[in-house]
Amino acid sequence: MLRKTRLFTPGPTPLLPAAQQAMAFYDMHHRTADFRALLTRTLADLKEFIGTKNDILILASSGTGAMEASVSNLTSPGDKVLVLTAGKFGERWTGLAKAYGCAVEVLSAPYGETFSLDEVKSKISGAKVVYMQGTETSTGARHDVQGVAKLVRAETDCLLVVDAITGLGTTHFDVDGWGVDFIIGGSQKALMIPPGLAYCAVSEKAWQRMETAKNPRFYFDLRKERKSQVKGETAYTPATTLIAGMGAALTHIRQMGNGDLVEGRKALIDSAEMCAELTRVAATALGLKLFAAKFPAAAVTAITVPENIDSSALVKDFRESFGAVVANGQGEMKGKLIRVAHLGYYDYLDTVAFAAGLEQVLSRAGAPVVFGTAVKAVQEAYARKTAAKPELAGVKS
Repeated sequence: MLRKTRLFTPGPTPLLPAAQQAMAFYDMHHRTADFRALLTRTLADLKEFIGTKNDILILASSGTGAMEASVSNLTSPGDKVLVLTAGKFGERWTGLAKAYGCAVEVLSAPYGETFSLDEVKSKISGAKVVYMQGTETSTGARHDVQGVAKLVRAETDCLLVVDAITGLGTTHFDVDGWGVDFIIGGSQKALMIPPGLAYCAVSEKAWQRMETAKNPRFYFDLRKERKSQVKGETAYTPATTLIAGMGAALTHIRQMGNGDLVEGRKALIDSAEMCAELTRVAATALGLKLFAAKFPAAAVTAITVPENIDSSALVKDFRESFGAVVANGQGEMKGKLIRVAHLGYYDYLDTVAFAAGLEQVLSRAGAPVVFGTAVKAVQEAYARKTAAKPELAGVKS
Protein backbone atom coordinates (compact mmCIF):
# COMPACT_ATOMS: atom_id res chain seq x y z
CA MET A 1 0.00 0.00 0.00
CA LEU A 2 1.24 3.48 -0.84
CA ARG A 3 1.99 5.47 2.29
CA LYS A 4 2.29 9.21 2.03
CA THR A 5 4.39 10.70 4.81
CA ARG A 6 2.43 13.16 6.91
CA LEU A 7 4.02 15.21 9.66
CA PHE A 8 1.49 15.84 12.40
CA THR A 9 4.17 16.78 14.92
CA PRO A 10 4.76 20.21 16.51
CA GLY A 11 8.06 20.50 14.68
CA PRO A 12 9.36 19.78 12.19
CA THR A 13 6.11 20.51 10.39
CA PRO A 14 5.09 19.97 6.73
CA LEU A 15 7.19 21.98 4.29
CA LEU A 16 5.67 24.60 2.03
CA PRO A 17 6.34 23.61 -1.63
CA ALA A 18 7.22 27.18 -2.62
CA ALA A 19 9.77 27.32 0.19
CA GLN A 20 11.24 23.96 -0.84
CA GLN A 21 11.67 25.27 -4.37
CA ALA A 22 13.29 28.49 -3.17
CA MET A 23 15.75 26.56 -1.03
CA ALA A 24 16.58 24.10 -3.81
CA PHE A 25 17.60 26.85 -6.21
CA TYR A 26 19.32 29.26 -3.83
CA ASP A 27 23.12 29.15 -3.95
CA MET A 28 23.95 32.82 -3.44
CA HIS A 29 27.05 33.87 -1.49
CA HIS A 30 26.13 35.70 1.69
CA ARG A 31 28.42 38.72 1.15
CA THR A 32 26.65 39.95 -1.96
CA ALA A 33 24.09 42.61 -2.78
CA ASP A 34 21.54 39.92 -3.72
CA PHE A 35 21.74 38.25 -0.33
CA ARG A 36 21.65 41.59 1.48
CA ALA A 37 18.43 42.39 -0.37
CA LEU A 38 16.96 38.99 0.56
CA LEU A 39 17.86 39.33 4.25
CA THR A 40 16.63 42.92 4.45
CA ARG A 41 13.31 41.98 2.87
CA THR A 42 12.91 38.91 5.09
CA LEU A 43 13.61 40.89 8.27
CA ALA A 44 11.03 43.51 7.22
CA ASP A 45 8.46 40.79 6.52
CA LEU A 46 9.18 39.15 9.88
CA LYS A 47 8.34 42.45 11.58
CA GLU A 48 4.88 42.31 10.01
CA PHE A 49 4.51 38.60 10.72
CA ILE A 50 5.32 39.08 14.42
CA GLY A 51 3.43 42.37 14.56
CA THR A 52 6.05 44.66 16.04
CA LYS A 53 8.12 47.76 15.41
CA ASN A 54 11.02 46.33 17.44
CA ASP A 55 14.26 45.17 15.85
CA ILE A 56 14.21 41.64 14.41
CA LEU A 57 17.14 39.22 14.33
CA ILE A 58 17.55 35.90 12.53
CA LEU A 59 19.98 33.40 14.05
CA ALA A 60 21.42 30.21 12.57
CA SER A 61 20.25 27.91 15.35
CA SER A 62 17.24 26.12 16.67
CA GLY A 63 14.82 28.09 18.81
CA THR A 64 16.76 27.02 21.90
CA GLY A 65 19.68 29.11 20.63
CA ALA A 66 17.55 32.24 20.84
CA MET A 67 16.33 31.14 24.27
CA GLU A 68 19.93 30.88 25.45
CA ALA A 69 20.74 34.23 23.84
CA SER A 70 17.95 35.86 25.82
CA VAL A 71 19.59 34.62 29.03
CA SER A 72 23.21 35.38 28.19
CA ASN A 73 22.42 38.84 26.81
CA LEU A 74 19.91 40.03 29.41
CA THR A 75 21.24 38.73 32.75
CA SER A 76 24.24 38.87 35.03
CA PRO A 77 25.36 36.19 37.48
CA GLY A 78 23.27 36.40 40.63
CA ASP A 79 20.32 38.18 39.00
CA LYS A 80 16.93 37.02 40.18
CA VAL A 81 14.85 35.69 37.29
CA LEU A 82 11.34 34.27 37.46
CA VAL A 83 10.60 31.18 35.37
CA LEU A 84 6.96 30.30 34.75
CA THR A 85 6.74 26.63 33.87
CA ALA A 86 4.01 24.07 33.28
CA GLY A 87 5.79 21.59 31.01
CA LYS A 88 9.06 20.38 29.53
CA PHE A 89 9.81 23.55 27.59
CA GLY A 90 9.11 25.78 30.56
CA GLU A 91 11.59 23.63 32.46
CA ARG A 92 14.20 24.38 29.81
CA TRP A 93 14.20 28.02 30.95
CA THR A 94 15.22 26.86 34.42
CA GLY A 95 18.20 24.92 33.09
CA LEU A 96 19.34 27.79 30.88
CA ALA A 97 19.09 30.40 33.64
CA LYS A 98 20.97 28.22 36.13
CA ALA A 99 23.70 27.59 33.54
CA TYR A 100 24.37 31.34 33.48
CA GLY A 101 24.45 31.72 37.25
CA CYS A 102 21.07 33.37 37.75
CA ALA A 103 19.15 33.09 41.00
CA VAL A 104 16.15 31.25 39.63
CA GLU A 105 12.72 31.58 41.19
CA VAL A 106 10.40 28.96 39.70
CA LEU A 107 6.63 29.15 39.59
CA SER A 108 5.30 25.77 38.51
CA ALA A 109 1.85 24.66 37.48
CA PRO A 110 0.85 21.03 36.87
CA TYR A 111 1.28 19.72 33.34
CA GLY A 112 -1.73 20.66 31.24
CA GLU A 113 -2.58 23.69 33.35
CA THR A 114 -1.32 27.26 33.70
CA PHE A 115 -0.30 29.55 36.56
CA SER A 116 -2.53 32.16 38.16
CA LEU A 117 -1.66 35.82 37.81
CA ASP A 118 -1.92 36.20 41.58
CA GLU A 119 0.87 33.63 41.96
CA VAL A 120 2.99 35.49 39.42
CA LYS A 121 2.42 38.78 41.24
CA SER A 122 3.52 37.24 44.54
CA LYS A 123 6.88 36.14 43.12
CA ILE A 124 7.81 38.84 40.60
CA SER A 125 9.28 41.46 42.94
CA GLY A 126 12.98 41.99 42.32
CA ALA A 127 13.10 39.87 39.17
CA LYS A 128 15.25 41.17 36.35
CA VAL A 129 13.57 38.93 33.76
CA VAL A 130 10.43 36.80 33.58
CA TYR A 131 10.73 33.80 31.26
CA MET A 132 7.64 31.97 29.97
CA GLN A 133 6.09 30.09 27.04
CA GLY A 134 3.34 31.47 24.88
CA THR A 135 2.07 27.93 24.33
CA GLU A 136 3.52 24.88 26.10
CA THR A 137 4.16 22.40 23.30
CA SER A 138 4.60 19.42 25.61
CA THR A 139 1.07 19.72 27.01
CA GLY A 140 -0.97 21.69 24.47
CA ALA A 141 -1.69 24.48 26.97
CA ARG A 142 -1.88 28.21 26.27
CA HIS A 143 -0.56 30.76 28.79
CA ASP A 144 -1.80 34.28 29.52
CA VAL A 145 1.02 36.34 28.01
CA GLN A 146 -1.02 39.56 28.13
CA GLY A 147 -1.78 39.14 31.82
CA VAL A 148 1.83 38.38 32.73
CA ALA A 149 3.04 41.31 30.60
CA LYS A 150 0.84 43.69 32.57
CA LEU A 151 2.47 42.53 35.82
CA VAL A 152 5.96 42.87 34.34
CA ARG A 153 5.24 46.42 33.19
CA ALA A 154 4.38 47.34 36.78
CA GLU A 155 7.95 46.47 37.81
CA THR A 156 10.58 49.17 37.26
CA ASP A 157 13.45 47.09 35.93
CA CYS A 158 11.95 43.82 34.73
CA LEU A 159 11.86 42.34 31.21
CA LEU A 160 9.46 39.79 29.73
CA VAL A 161 10.83 37.05 27.47
CA VAL A 162 8.36 34.78 25.68
CA ASP A 163 9.17 31.51 23.96
CA ALA A 164 6.60 31.70 21.16
CA ILE A 165 8.34 29.13 18.99
CA THR A 166 5.03 27.33 18.43
CA GLY A 167 2.96 30.38 19.35
CA LEU A 168 3.84 32.69 16.47
CA GLY A 169 1.55 31.93 13.55
CA THR A 170 -0.95 30.08 15.76
CA THR A 171 -1.72 32.66 18.46
CA HIS A 172 -2.62 36.34 18.41
CA PHE A 173 0.02 38.42 20.21
CA ASP A 174 0.10 42.21 20.57
CA VAL A 175 3.85 42.33 21.16
CA ASP A 176 4.27 46.10 21.39
CA GLY A 177 0.89 46.85 22.94
CA TRP A 178 1.38 44.32 25.72
CA GLY A 179 5.04 45.18 26.19
CA VAL A 180 6.80 41.91 25.36
CA ASP A 181 10.54 42.65 25.41
CA PHE A 182 11.86 39.55 23.69
CA ILE A 183 9.76 37.09 21.68
CA ILE A 184 11.20 34.01 20.00
CA GLY A 185 10.15 32.01 16.94
CA GLY A 186 11.54 29.01 15.07
CA SER A 187 11.68 28.22 11.37
CA GLN A 188 10.30 24.67 11.60
CA LYS A 189 6.96 25.71 13.05
CA ALA A 190 4.31 27.97 11.47
CA LEU A 191 6.79 29.31 8.89
CA MET A 192 6.75 25.90 7.16
CA ILE A 193 10.48 25.42 6.49
CA PRO A 194 13.06 23.01 8.00
CA PRO A 195 14.72 23.46 11.40
CA GLY A 196 17.79 25.65 11.59
CA LEU A 197 16.68 29.25 12.07
CA ALA A 198 15.56 31.07 15.18
CA TYR A 199 14.20 34.59 15.02
CA CYS A 200 13.36 37.13 17.68
CA ALA A 201 12.01 40.63 18.22
CA VAL A 202 13.87 42.70 20.81
CA SER A 203 12.60 45.85 22.55
CA GLU A 204 14.67 48.98 23.13
CA LYS A 205 14.51 48.31 26.87
CA ALA A 206 16.09 44.90 26.27
CA TRP A 207 18.83 46.41 24.09
CA GLN A 208 19.65 48.81 26.92
CA ARG A 209 19.91 45.90 29.37
CA MET A 210 22.47 44.20 27.12
CA GLU A 211 24.89 47.08 27.66
CA THR A 212 25.08 46.37 31.40
CA ALA A 213 24.54 42.59 31.51
CA LYS A 214 27.67 40.75 32.61
CA ASN A 215 27.16 37.20 31.39
CA PRO A 216 29.59 35.96 28.71
CA ARG A 217 28.47 35.73 25.11
CA PHE A 218 30.20 35.35 21.76
CA TYR A 219 28.32 33.66 18.92
CA PHE A 220 25.05 34.78 20.48
CA ASP A 221 26.15 38.35 21.17
CA LEU A 222 23.02 39.99 19.85
CA ARG A 223 24.60 43.42 19.73
CA LYS A 224 26.96 42.21 17.02
CA GLU A 225 24.07 40.67 15.10
CA ARG A 226 22.06 43.87 15.33
CA LYS A 227 24.95 45.89 13.96
CA SER A 228 25.35 43.50 11.02
CA GLN A 229 21.72 42.74 10.21
CA VAL A 230 20.70 46.38 10.00
CA LYS A 231 23.05 46.43 6.98
CA GLY A 232 21.61 43.24 5.47
CA GLU A 233 24.47 41.06 6.69
CA THR A 234 25.07 38.64 9.57
CA ALA A 235 27.92 38.57 12.06
CA TYR A 236 28.77 34.99 11.08
CA THR A 237 27.96 32.70 8.16
CA PRO A 238 24.16 32.56 7.78
CA ALA A 239 22.01 29.62 6.72
CA THR A 240 21.43 31.17 3.31
CA THR A 241 19.12 28.54 1.84
CA LEU A 242 16.90 28.55 4.92
CA ILE A 243 16.60 32.32 4.74
CA ALA A 244 15.56 31.96 1.10
CA GLY A 245 12.92 29.47 2.22
CA MET A 246 11.76 31.79 4.99
CA GLY A 247 11.42 34.63 2.50
CA ALA A 248 9.28 32.42 0.26
CA ALA A 249 7.13 31.33 3.20
CA LEU A 250 6.49 34.92 4.23
CA THR A 251 5.55 35.76 0.64
CA HIS A 252 3.07 32.87 0.71
CA ILE A 253 1.54 34.18 3.94
CA ARG A 254 1.25 37.61 2.36
CA GLN A 255 -0.63 36.00 -0.55
CA MET A 256 -2.98 34.37 1.96
CA GLY A 257 -3.94 37.92 2.90
CA ASN A 258 -4.34 39.05 -0.74
CA GLY A 259 -1.12 41.05 -0.57
CA ASP A 260 -1.43 42.07 3.08
CA LEU A 261 0.98 40.17 5.34
CA VAL A 262 -0.90 41.15 8.50
CA GLU A 263 -4.12 39.72 7.05
CA GLY A 264 -2.20 36.66 5.92
CA ARG A 265 -0.90 36.15 9.45
CA LYS A 266 -4.47 36.37 10.74
CA ALA A 267 -5.61 33.80 8.19
CA LEU A 268 -2.79 31.46 9.20
CA ILE A 269 -3.73 31.78 12.89
CA ASP A 270 -7.44 31.34 12.14
CA SER A 271 -6.61 28.12 10.26
CA ALA A 272 -4.64 26.78 13.23
CA GLU A 273 -7.42 27.75 15.63
CA MET A 274 -10.01 26.00 13.48
CA CYS A 275 -7.97 22.81 13.02
CA ALA A 276 -7.25 22.69 16.76
CA GLU A 277 -10.94 23.07 17.56
CA LEU A 278 -11.88 20.34 15.10
CA THR A 279 -9.23 18.03 16.57
CA ARG A 280 -10.73 18.56 20.02
CA VAL A 281 -14.13 17.72 18.52
CA ALA A 282 -12.72 14.47 17.08
CA ALA A 283 -11.14 13.40 20.36
CA THR A 284 -14.26 14.19 22.36
CA ALA A 285 -16.46 12.28 19.92
CA LEU A 286 -14.34 9.18 20.59
CA GLY A 287 -14.72 9.61 24.34
CA LEU A 288 -11.11 10.71 24.84
CA LYS A 289 -10.05 13.36 27.34
CA LEU A 290 -8.24 16.53 26.33
CA PHE A 291 -5.13 17.04 28.43
CA ALA A 292 -5.26 20.86 28.51
CA ALA A 293 -9.02 21.22 28.25
CA LYS A 294 -9.23 24.48 30.23
CA PHE A 295 -6.43 26.30 28.39
CA PRO A 296 -6.16 24.74 24.90
CA ALA A 297 -3.56 26.04 22.48
CA ALA A 298 -4.01 26.22 18.72
CA ALA A 299 -0.46 25.06 18.02
CA VAL A 300 -0.84 21.52 19.32
CA THR A 301 -3.51 19.37 20.94
CA ALA A 302 -2.60 16.81 23.60
CA ILE A 303 -5.03 13.90 23.89
CA THR A 304 -5.08 11.50 26.84
CA VAL A 305 -5.28 7.87 25.71
CA PRO A 306 -7.35 5.22 27.54
CA GLU A 307 -5.66 3.85 30.67
CA ASN A 308 -5.21 0.36 29.20
CA ILE A 309 -3.42 1.68 26.10
CA ASP A 310 0.19 2.86 25.79
CA SER A 311 0.35 5.96 23.58
CA SER A 312 3.75 4.76 22.31
CA ALA A 313 1.91 1.91 20.55
CA LEU A 314 -0.47 4.38 18.91
CA VAL A 315 2.42 6.58 17.76
CA LYS A 316 4.14 3.50 16.29
CA ASP A 317 0.98 2.30 14.52
CA PHE A 318 0.33 5.75 13.04
CA ARG A 319 3.83 5.74 11.57
CA GLU A 320 4.00 2.12 10.38
CA SER A 321 0.47 1.86 9.00
CA PHE A 322 -0.04 5.32 7.54
CA GLY A 323 3.35 7.04 7.37
CA ALA A 324 1.87 9.61 9.73
CA VAL A 325 4.06 11.01 12.48
CA VAL A 326 2.35 12.13 15.68
CA ALA A 327 4.15 12.96 18.92
CA ASN A 328 4.17 11.00 22.14
CA GLY A 329 3.88 12.60 25.56
CA GLN A 330 7.09 13.99 27.02
CA GLY A 331 8.69 13.35 30.38
CA GLU A 332 6.21 12.01 32.91
CA MET A 333 3.47 11.99 30.26
CA LYS A 334 5.23 9.58 27.88
CA GLY A 335 2.95 6.66 27.15
CA LYS A 336 -0.11 8.63 28.29
CA LEU A 337 -0.60 11.24 25.55
CA ILE A 338 -0.55 11.69 21.83
CA ARG A 339 0.10 15.18 20.55
CA VAL A 340 -0.96 16.43 17.14
CA ALA A 341 0.03 19.85 15.80
CA HIS A 342 -1.91 22.29 13.62
CA LEU A 343 1.02 24.45 12.52
CA GLY A 344 1.72 26.15 9.23
CA TYR A 345 1.13 24.03 6.12
CA TYR A 346 -1.67 22.03 7.70
CA ASP A 347 -5.33 22.31 6.85
CA TYR A 348 -8.84 20.96 7.34
CA LEU A 349 -8.31 17.83 5.25
CA ASP A 350 -5.20 17.01 7.30
CA THR A 351 -7.46 17.17 10.34
CA VAL A 352 -9.91 14.75 8.71
CA ALA A 353 -7.00 12.40 7.91
CA PHE A 354 -5.81 12.52 11.52
CA ALA A 355 -9.32 11.79 12.82
CA ALA A 356 -9.68 8.80 10.50
CA GLY A 357 -6.25 7.48 11.44
CA LEU A 358 -6.99 7.92 15.13
CA GLU A 359 -10.10 5.76 14.79
CA GLN A 360 -8.05 3.01 13.15
CA VAL A 361 -5.13 2.91 15.61
CA LEU A 362 -7.41 3.07 18.65
CA SER A 363 -9.52 0.22 17.30
CA ARG A 364 -6.46 -1.95 16.70
CA ALA A 365 -5.27 -1.18 20.22
CA GLY A 366 -8.51 -2.56 21.63
CA ALA A 367 -10.56 0.59 22.20
CA PRO A 368 -14.28 0.36 21.36
CA VAL A 369 -14.51 2.54 18.25
CA VAL A 370 -17.43 3.00 15.88
CA PHE A 371 -15.78 3.92 12.61
CA GLY A 372 -16.80 7.29 11.26
CA THR A 373 -17.59 8.77 14.67
CA ALA A 374 -14.70 11.21 14.80
CA VAL A 375 -14.72 11.97 11.08
CA LYS A 376 -18.45 12.71 11.12
CA ALA A 377 -18.08 14.99 14.14
CA VAL A 378 -15.27 16.91 12.40
CA GLN A 379 -17.25 17.21 9.16
CA GLU A 380 -20.31 18.52 10.92
CA ALA A 381 -18.35 21.01 13.03
CA TYR A 382 -16.51 22.26 9.95
CA ALA A 383 -19.80 22.75 8.07
CA ARG A 384 -21.21 24.78 10.94
CA LYS A 385 -18.10 26.95 11.27
CA THR A 386 -17.73 27.69 7.58
CA ALA A 387 -21.43 28.44 7.18
CA ALA A 388 -21.03 31.13 9.84
CA LYS A 389 -17.62 32.30 8.60
CA PRO A 390 -17.12 31.45 4.91
CA GLU A 391 -13.65 33.02 4.91
CA LEU A 392 -12.40 30.06 6.98
CA ALA A 393 -12.99 27.86 3.95
CA GLY A 394 -11.47 30.40 1.58
CA VAL A 395 -14.89 31.45 0.33
CA LYS A 396 -15.45 35.13 -0.33
CA SER A 397 -18.64 36.36 1.31
